[in-house]
Amino acid sequence: MERNLLRYAVCGAVASALAACGGGSSDSSMTSGSGSSVAATQYGSVPMVVSDDSSQDWATIGVKVLSIALVPQGGGSNITVYSAPSSPPYINLEQLDQLGELLGNAQVPVGTYAGAVITVSGNPGDVILTASSDPEAGFSLPAGTVVASADISIQHAQGSAPSMSVPIDVNFLSPLVVSTSSTSALDLEFDLAHPAFILGHMPPGASATQWAVNFSDGPVRHHPLADLRRLVLRHAYGTVTGISSDNTSISITKDFPTLPAVSPETAVAGTQALTLLADATNGTLLYDVDTKSVTRITSFAGEASLDGMYVRIAARYQEDGTLVATRIWASSSFNSVWVSPEGHVLDVNSSTDVITVMNEAGVGVPLVVNANTQFFFRQPWNPPADATPIATGTAFLTDKDIVRGFKVHASVVDPLAVPMVAQEVDIETAAYSGSISASTPSGFTTTHDFVRTIDDYSAPLEFISSSSANGNDPITGVALAGFKWWNFAYPTLVNSGSTAVSEFVAATDGTASFGGTAAAIVPWAVSYTVWADPANSTGWAAAASILEPTPLPVGTVVTAPAASGGGLVFSISALNGAQPVSIDVSNTSGSATLVYQVDYTGGIVTVSPIDITSATGLASFTAGLATGTKVRVAGVPQSGGTVKSYVVTYYTGTTPSD
Repeated sequence: MERNLLRYAVCGAVASALAACGGGSSDSSMTSGSGSSVAATQYGSVPMVVSDDSSQDWATIGVKVLSIALVPQGGGSNITVYSAPSSPPYINLEQLDQLGELLGNAQVPVGTYAGAVITVSGNPGDVILTASSDPEAGFSLPAGTVVASADISIQHAQGSAPSMSVPIDVNFLSPLVVSTSSTSALDLEFDLAHPAFILGHMPPGASATQWAVNFSDGPVRHHPLADLRRLVLRHAYGTVTGISSDNTSISITKDFPTLPAVSPETAVAGTQALTLLADATNGTLLYDVDTKSVTRITSFAGEASLDGMYVRIAARYQEDGTLVATRIWASSSFNSVWVSPEGHVLDVNSSTDVITVMNEAGVGVPLVVNANTQFFFRQPWNPPADATPIATGTAFLTDKDIVRGFKVHASVVDPLAVPMVAQEVDIETAAYSGSISASTPSGFTTTHDFVRTIDDYSAPLEFISSSSANGNDPITGVALAGFKWWNFAYPTLVNSGSTAVSEFVAATDGTASFGGTAAAIVPWAVSYTVWADPANSTGWAAAASILEPTPLPVGTVVTAPAASGGGLVFSISALNGAQPVSIDVSNTSGSATLVYQVDYTGGIVTVSPIDITSATGLASFTAGLATGTKVRVAGVPQSGGTVKSYVVTYYTGTTPSD
C-alpha cells in the first residue's frame, strides 16, 4: 500500500535540481539606450529547499524540474525564478523524508505573490520509479523492481517529445511577501500518499502493472512555513570554491549524485553557489574521509586544503537566513563522500549489531555499529542539541531506539571496508507509522507490519509534554506547545493546544469491517517523535501525527450514491468480505471528497478529476458509481463502522483485476 507523503518545502521556489536564480540583493539601476533612468528593481532573499515525508515502498522517485515561476498578486507577468540547464538532473524525491534539499538563496523581485507554476518534464522516461528492497506488505511490486518507462504514464503532459512538460498550478493559502529586509519562506507539498498521485492499474491478463503519475489536480498544495529554523536540511553535496578572507565561512557549488546511481558514483555539477558559516559557538565537526580523521573547528582558519575538495555538509538555517555547517565530510573523491548510505532504515539486528540502510539505488547497505558509533538527532532549532550525540554504542540498538522506517544519513569509518562500520548515524526523522490503537490521554500504540516479520514493530508512544515548544501554526505563525496533529487532506488545519490530545484519541477510536477474512479497516497515522522530551527523558515521545486515510482494497459498488446528512453515502463490497461497508462522501466546497475517474482504454491510463461540488461533477459522480462499478476508497474509519472518505477513485474502460 502506498503511504508515501511527499512534501515539497520550497522556500521561495524550487526543486532539488534548482540552480542559481538571477538578480542581486541590493538596488540596481538600469539605463535605457537614450540615457534615461529606469526605475531600480529591488530584490529579496528567498531560501530554497525541498522536503518530503515518510515512504516505505519506493527507493527512487526521480523527477526533473524544468522551471519555477511565481504568480504576482493582482496580475502581471509571472516571475520565472528558476530555469533548468539543458540537461536537467534528476532529483530523488524519496530521499526527502521531512527533509529540505538545500538549494540556495534565490534573489526574487520585491512584491507579493499569490501562487506558483512548477513545470516538470513529461517525456517518456522522465520519471524514474524503483521499488524498495523491502516494501510494505501488500505492495504490488516485487522488491527492487525498476519500473520500465513504457509502464509509466505521466498525466497531463503537453507538447511533443522530446519537449513534453507538465505545468502545475499552485494557489497559495496566504500570499508570499518578499521584501529586502526579511527572509520569506514558502512550503509546497507533493503528496505521495495521495491515491491519485502514483496510481497502479493491473488490467486482467496483463504481465505488468501500469503506473499513472499524476502531478496535477490535488497532489500538490500550499503549506505555509512559519519558522525557517525548524527545517531539517538534507546533507548537501558540493565542491568547495573558496574560504572567506576572515575564515568564518566557505563557499561551495552544489553537486548532485547521478541518477540512476552508478558505481563508483559520479557528481552532476550544479551552478547554485552556497555560503556556509562554521559554528563558532558549538563547533563544526570536520571529517577528512581520506585520512579518516575528525576535528572540531570554530572557523576555517588553517583549512585551506578544503579548497577544491568534494564535501557533504549537514547544515541548519539561522533566523536571518544564513547557513551554519554542523558537520562536514571532505574527500578528493565524490564517491567517498556519497557512498555512506542515506535512506530509510530497513532492518535493525541487535544480535549482530548491524543496521541496514537503503541507499538511492534501492540496495540495502549493512552497517556495523560498534562501541564508538555516535547517534545524532537533527534539531536545527536547538543548535547545542543538534551538535551533540544522543547516544554512543550498541545499546541504542538493544533498547530498540532505532527501528525500520527512520530516515538516516550514516557516515562510515572506511568507505572501502566490507562490511562498513558506522562512524556516525544522523537520525534526520524518527517516524513511527502504522495502525493506531490503545489511544489514551497519555499516549497510544502504533503497529506496523512489513513483508519480513523481523521488521514488524508495535511501539507504545507517549505524547510530548504540554509545555514543550512544538513549532508554529502554519497559518497564523503563532508558537505552539504540546502535541499537535492534522488530517493529511488538511495540512494547514493543525489541531493543537489543550484539546489536541483528546481530539486525537476521539479521531482514532473508529474501525470498520467487511467481515469474512477481509482485513479490518483501522485508523492509520505517521507520528514524528523527538528525543528526551520531559514526557520521556530517555527515549522518543510523539510530537506530531498525521492522520492518514486508510486505503481500502479495490471494491465493487453495492448501492449507488444517495443523499444523506448533507452529503452522500454509498456502499461497497470487497473480495473475501461478508458484508458491505458504507462510505460517507462530502460535496461541501472546501472540504469535499476528492474524486477521480481512472480510465484504461487502448493500453493508456487516464486520470481525470471530478469536482463534485459542481452540479455537473456531482451528476458525473453519481452516474459513474452505478452498481457493479469497481472503486477504490481511502478514508478514516468512524466509530459507527462507516468510512469517512478523503479520496474516491472509480474505474472505467478495462477495470483492474484486483
